Parts: sequence; C-alpha cells; structure tokens
Amino acid sequence: MTVPFTYIEVIFLRSKNSSYYRIFRLIMTVTACVLVSLGAVVVSVSAAIYRNSELEKVKSAGDFFISCITDDYNENKDDYLNAADYYGYKLASEQEIRLYMFDADGKCLIAPNGDTSNAKNLTKSTMSELEEEDFLGIDSEFLSQRVPSLMYITKFFLEEDDNKFTPRYILAAATTENVDDFNIAVLIVYSSAALLLFAGCFVIFRKRIEANMKFEAEFLRIVENYSKDEFSEKLSTDISPNLIQICDLVNTLAANVEKSEETSRTFIANVSHELRTPMTTIGGFVDGILDGTIKKSRQQEYLILVSQEIQRLRILITSMLNMSRFESGTMRPNFKETNLTDLVIKVVLMFEKRIEEKNLQVEELDSRRIIAVADADLMQQVVYNLVENAVKFVNEGGTLSFTFDKKDDICIIGIRNTGEGLKDDEIQQVFDRFYKTDSSRGKDTTGLGLGLSISRKIVHLHHGHIVVKSVYGEYTEFQIQIPEDCTRGEKEKKD
Repeated sequence: MTVPFTYIEVIFLRSKNSSYYRIFRLIMTVTACVLVSLGAVVVSVSAAIYRNSELEKVKSAGDFFISCITDDYNENKDDYLNAADYYGYKLASEQEIRLYMFDADGKCLIAPNGDTSNAKNLTKSTMSELEEEDFLGIDSEFLSQRVPSLMYITKFFLEEDDNKFTPRYILAAATTENVDDFNIAVLIVYSSAALLLFAGCFVIFRKRIEANMKFEAEFLRIVENYSKDEFSEKLSTDISPNLIQICDLVNTLAANVEKSEETSRTFIANVSHELRTPMTTIGGFVDGILDGTIKKSRQQEYLILVSQEIQRLRILITSMLNMSRFESGTMRPNFKETNLTDLVIKVVLMFEKRIEEKNLQVEELDSRRIIAVADADLMQQVVYNLVENAVKFVNEGGTLSFTFDKKDDICIIGIRNTGEGLKDDEIQQVFDRFYKTDSSRGKDTTGLGLGLSISRKIVHLHHGHIVVKSVYGEYTEFQIQIPEDCTRGEKEKKD
C-alpha cells in the first residue's frame, strides 16, 4: 500500500513553477546555511573558551605544585621528592591532573604512581624552547600519540644554600575527555535548537507562502478571465499590505477596461446611428430628386437639407479624426494671429436658424475684440462645440450670453446659457469621452459625447484651460482661457 503525499508535498508538487515556491526554497536554503555557519562558529568558539579554561586549570595545578615543592625544598631538601610525590598523588586524585618533574638534564624525577622508569625524558629541544616561554596547549606526541592531552610545561629553580639555583621542569597534563564531552554537548544542544528554529521557520514561512501561492493562483485565474473580457470577478484585498496596492491597481485597471469596453460599444452604436441617419436622409432626398418624387419647385429646399446633413457628417468625422490624432499625438496646430471675437460671431451665425426657432436672446456679442496667436480652425471647432452645446440645452426663450476679456496676457471667452444647468457630480465628468448627463440623454439624441472632450484637448494644445461653471436650475457657463501668444508655450516646452 502506497503512502499518500502529505498536504504540503501536494501543494509544492503542484506549485513548483510558482515564484513563491522558489522564494520559499531559497529562504529555507539560506536559513539552513546560516544555521550551519552559525553553528560552526558557536561550537568552535565555545570549544575554544572551554579548552582554554581547562588549560588554565592545568596551569594553576602546575604552578601550585611548584609552589608546594619550593616550600618543602626550602624546609627539607633531602625529603622534598617524597613530598612532591604526595602532592602529585593528591592533585591526580582530586583534579585528575598528572604531574611530572624533570631535572636539569631532562630526566624524569617524579611521575604519576611513582613509575618514572616508563616515563619519557625531556628532549634538549624542548628544554631549549622552555627557555623562551612556557608551553600551554594540546599535545599528542610526548605522553601519547593516540590520545591528546592538555599540557603545561614550565621551568623553575630550587635555591641552594650557597645562593645557587638548580633548574627543574614541571609537566602537568590532563586528558581531553572533558573538552570532547563539552564539544559534543554543545553540538547536541545547538543542533537541537537549530532544528527547532528551522522547523519553526518552515512552519511560519510555509503558512505565509501557501497564502501567497493561493493568491498568485487566484490572481492568474482572474487576470486570465480579464484577458477574455470577463470582468465579473475582482481581486480580494484581504491579503498582506504589500499586495493590497497591486490588487487595487489591477482592479482599477479592470474597471477602466470594462468601462472602456462599455463606452466603446456605446460609441460604435452611436456612430452607427449618427452615420446611418444622415446617410439615410441624404439618400432619400437624392433618390426623390432623381426619380421625380420631389418636384422641381422644392428641390432647392431639399438640397439645402442635404447640404446640412453633409455638414453634420463632416463635423462628426472631423471630431472622430481629431480624437484619433490627439490620442496618437500627431495633432500639430497651425498658430497664426486670429480674431477670436469675429470667430465666435461667425460660429453663432451658423446657428441662426436654431436660435430663431427657440426664440433665444443673444447678448454681448458686440464686446471688445480679442486677438490671439492660435490655430483658427481648431479654435473654431472648440467654439462650435460649446455654442452647439449651449443652443442644444438652453431653455425655450432663454438667453445666450458671451464675454470677451483679457487678463495678464490670457484671453478669456465665456459662453453661457440659461436653463437646467449641471449638478456637482455631472461637472466632474462633463469632459469625459462619450459622457452624457442623465438629463441630457433625451435632449441630445444626435451627439456622440465627444465635443467637450475634444474641446478640452484642443485648448490644452494651446497651453490653456477650459472651465465649466454651473448653478443647477439657473445656468451653465464654459470659459476658454488661452495665452495671447500660444507659440510662447511651444517654445518653453522645447526649451
């Protein structure tokens, strides 16, 4: 019977391509390397400290042994060796330290258990080295080549009666078993602590990585749906703080794409309607003239209607082409000296018939003349869009008023119409592409919602601003604000 995979194995086998899995593997590898490296340092440093402390014990025992021998030698020179044997036995039994004493020729005088015959003698090279400094360390040659020892060797002198000094050598040694046991204990303790720490890191990081891998899988699934134009689901923001901003941005992007898709569909439907209506009208009138359905006496009247529909088509197509040119960055204005007041009057005259039909009053057209260096054709389109908008939404018998002013080299043209006005939330969106207010949808059955968006882009191209002011239920006013010399902005931009 095969043993099934554990949960974490299934997760990882299924998600090995996940970036979070690779991060998890890297984190655990780095953690293991750090723990191993730290363990080597901890064990080696601890071993060195403990070994040095044990060596100090051996040295202290050797110095104490010398002190005792010196005192006994001064009191009883003939029997000091017996006393030295006794001290050596006591230190060996109490501290497990073996003591040796050698004469000036390196011959062993005292050895553990009194067995001097089997003890090695000091070599001349060793005695020569002791003239410079004492030996304190681990030796694996003098006492035994199989078992290293902690060893202390030093030279001292016994004072004779005639102020002569006899050299002697003391060797104190202890086994390294305590040091080895200590090293093993430190290694076991550290290994246990490191394994616990590694296991804790594994559990903590695994939970975090599992959550992130789940988020990554969900992210990929939802984004894949977005690529298929399915925007019904949104990314959850109930995640770690560093990913919340990413989710918010993706959700915003999806909402914008969804809105763009919707507006594009609306745009296509509106364009189809806008193109079909005048084309149908033009086709019907032309066919009527050609087949004689429309009498010759009325053909001039219908040709005027055909001309108006063609003009409408031209403006529609121009608006769409200009929007495309703005978005591609290929729009290049032709700046020249332009009489803005005459331009506004010319545009208003184009709406003379509709103004008369709605019985409107036109005010302030005879104001001061304003001249600016601008693109006359583009500015005419801006004014046309704003006047058309004003005529379309002014109330029956209402007023269209115009203002012309100049402040600090800024030319200002104001176009105001009485009527329903705009709400505060509508003012924020009025320049968006394809946007129509709820109240205007019934009145504006021919527009695409491009006019104000294009107008703002044209004004920005002139390094100016277009501002809307409105009091709901009273009036709406659009102000065009452009520099007196728009080429100055182009020069500053190049510089």
